[in-house]
Amino acid sequence: MRPRGWLWALLALVAWPGPQALAQAQVAPGAPPGRTPVDLELVLAVDVSRSMDAHEQALQRAGYVNAFRDAEVLRAIRSGPIGRIAVTYVEWAGAGLQHVVVPWMLVEDAASGDGVSRALEFAPYDARRRTSISDALLFSAALFQTSGFAGSRRVIDVSGDGPNNQGVAVALARDRVLDQGIVINGLPIMLNPRQPSGFFDVAELDLYYEDCVIGGFGAFIVTVTDPSEFVSAIRRKLILEIAGRVPRVIPAQASGPLAPTDCMIGERLWEMWLQGLE
Repeated sequence: MRPRGWLWALLALVAWPGPQALAQAQVAPGAPPGRTPVDLELVLAVDVSRSMDAHEQALQRAGYVNAFRDAEVLRAIRSGPIGRIAVTYVEWAGAGLQHVVVPWMLVEDAASGDGVSRALEFAPYDARRRTSISDALLFSAALFQTSGFAGSRRVIDVSGDGPNNQGVAVALARDRVLDQGIVINGLPIMLNPRQPSGFFDVAELDLYYEDCVIGGFGAFIVTVTDPSEFVSAIRRKLILEIAGRVPRVIPAQASGPLAPTDCMIGERLWEMWLQGLE
């Protein structure tokens, strides 16, 4: 049985190698020569499906804009062995609907952090249909090949407010990404926790992300349960990812003792809707 996300977090706390060991770590496996070394290559993969309204989407975007201007985030970046990271920002929805909003950029100080914020702040926004977490993960993983950077860690930070309902099975896509040595963290958006408001919502999206989406050494989730939490949750999550730490985790309560999660729940709900069984 695959451990839940909180067990990954516990293992990471026990085995955390410390900054000196990370400084001596090799860059990403197979990285070609000539790439700029960084502590972290980070893909921010953000859900823009229409299940969140325009106001909520604006708050989510603002959370990332503010984060790269935040003093604590910049301090976390400078505290690494190399003192810089590379980041790209991707918006995604259904299968084949992924868009690089901010291409790979180096962040090492306030000026470069503000550069990311400005690029994101003035980028147009376009909501799309359906939810393909699996396509988002595979698309994001491919971006590392042409990043121009060589990080000792490679992380995909994927946010979303619903389960996968299009594309290949999410667990299959996750495992393909993990096989490349990439860590997947999650930001499940649960604006109506335990009380799904739409047919395609699931009550325990946090457990779904833990069991079906995230993975890799130290993988973790941070949930958003109210629109007012976007800024603080995104800031906290970025600091943890940049510093290579994991949060102190209290496991979400399953409906039974470690009840298995149906990683195909989104696909099943979509099929029911198509058959008029909602």
